[in-house]
Amino acid sequence: MKNRPDHRPLLAALLLALSSLGAVTAQAAPIEVPDPKGWAALTPEQQEERRAALKRQLQQATPAERQAFRQQLRERLETLSPQDRKALAAQTRDRWEALSPEQRQRLMDERREQIKGMTPEQRRELVQQRRAMLEKLSPEERRALREKLPRD
Repeated sequence: MKNRPDHRPLLAALLLALSSLGAVTAQAAPIEVPDPKGWAALTPEQQEERRAALKRQLQQATPAERQAFRQQLRERLETLSPQDRKALAAQTRDRWEALSPEQRQRLMDERREQIKGMTPEQRRELVQQRRAMLEKLSPEERRALREKLPRD
């Protein structure tokens, strides 16, 4: 395991993706936060269905309910053991790499459109959430994440 790359930056990216879902969407009753291990076990199609259902629920939620959802999601991911985080990151990376270039582009385009559809306040909130998460990473983790991110 010593030669294996650190997967925390990938987990950070996963957290960003899942938490950003909460920044755009919500519902009136408490929204169940998905179990990260259970989520990773779903097929991409099942994940897409669940993601759409969560989005519909979050769109109907109050800002406080959306915030509670994001906080619970963050806490759930942070409480995973290091081994579980590494396994989840590896599964997520493997699934991403298994996608066709067209599927990857579609997902990236959907995310881009999702962000474009946010209000300025929602975008500011998302930036604050990302900065807070990045502050928790070690300098090595931040460097590794920067190396993996595409330059625009």
